[in-house]
Amino acid sequence: MITPQMIKQRFQSAVRKVTAHIQDFSVHPGKDFSRIRKLPPDSLIRFLVAEGASSTRVELLDFFGFDPDAPTSSAFRQQRAKLRPEAIKEVLDTFNASLIGMDQPLRRAAPGYRCLAVDGSSASFYSAPQFSPDSYFVSQGHSAKGFYSVHVNALFDIDTHLYMDALLQPVHEKDEFRAFCIMVDRIPLIPGIRDIYIGDRGYCSYNDMAHVIEKGQYFLFRSKDVLSKGILKNLGLPTDGAFDRTVTITLKRRQSKKIPIPPGSQPRFIGADISFDYVQYGSDDTYTMTFRVVRIQLPSGAYECLVTNLPLEEFPPERLAELYFSRWKIACAYRDLKYTIGMTSFHSCKAMHVEQEVYARLLLYNITEALVQSTVLEARNTKHEYQVNFTRAAHICRVFLRSPSEEDRIDIAALLRRELVPIRRNRKYSRLQTAHFRKPKYFIYRAA
Repeated sequence: MITPQMIKQRFQSAVRKVTAHIQDFSVHPGKDFSRIRKLPPDSLIRFLVAEGASSTRVELLDFFGFDPDAPTSSAFRQQRAKLRPEAIKEVLDTFNASLIGMDQPLRRAAPGYRCLAVDGSSASFYSAPQFSPDSYFVSQGHSAKGFYSVHVNALFDIDTHLYMDALLQPVHEKDEFRAFCIMVDRIPLIPGIRDIYIGDRGYCSYNDMAHVIEKGQYFLFRSKDVLSKGILKNLGLPTDGAFDRTVTITLKRRQSKKIPIPPGSQPRFIGADISFDYVQYGSDDTYTMTFRVVRIQLPSGAYECLVTNLPLEEFPPERLAELYFSRWKIACAYRDLKYTIGMTSFHSCKAMHVEQEVYARLLLYNITEALVQSTVLEARNTKHEYQVNFTRAAHICRVFLRSPSEEDRIDIAALLRRELVPIRRNRKYSRLQTAHFRKPKYFIYRAA
């Protein structure tokens, strides 16, 4: 059974693997991190991960145990300016790989499958043109001074509750289609486990489907209804009622009737303004794919269309509906990531440093979730089941990571078992009709 100390060891091992070749992640290789400092690369990364929402100086005092010789805020800023954000992303990937063995018994949504939900969310911060690229700037909106924003694309394992991959984009250059394809291509596969990529209708495109198919995996996307202008239009599908139909289409990128189409397949032309990586525009090549279109009726009486290549025998329409509904967990994870872990309180106004903190928050979320999952709770004869309070666990995790020693005297498991909340299943809340903008936080408000 995995223990909190083992999780900490895996995190510190991931940090050591990255800092062993820190020059690969330095802004100026061969020059940066060449001298011994109070804040070496391993301590710098650990501090970024364990950092809370207080000011930088307060966080440094807490991290170094109120040592009078602790690094100053200026020293910290100089050291972090040498570190590329990819260093923390590499720690995140290495740590995730070390947890693969512990998540096998947790497969519940689809035994034998890893269900990966995909979604994006933006994180805003204040900056100045000389500190951040113009592509990050959002000049209009609720802030007269303007603000900056980075878009976070992520793959989230809905069974283990871990962020498996992430890709950051400037908000004005965000391309969720392209981000999804990049993450699908680079995420490592687990032997004996098949992946199911679950996304809303913002990810339903032929290019995204093809990338999943080429990797030999499965997709489950929500699409616009057959009555709307979308990829399901003009496929000869029924226009009323629920159904489950298999469709075969052949994609071509040149308007010519001489291009052969397989029997039983419907031709679809893809213009030059639409991305498709497997057929070059203007060529005579084609790409044939087969998928199911499942139209289900919601309790409200409305209809919703799902597009998937999952087999009908194992995944009938009812199970597909339950599987797609589980995608909502990534929205809850983003809520915890922003407001519990602290991806709304940044300690810098430079885009590169903000990217460091975004990856560090993702890593802290995964470590906290691993600690929660490692906590064995005693069975109780009560009305509700209980789980560890994630907010309390995040605070305990920060304190736990601040100690460089892998052998701690604090009984983390006992602490987590005391911080419980009831699980109230099937509880529903009405969604707000209007999304309210929340300004990025300045630390000066604490002095008011």
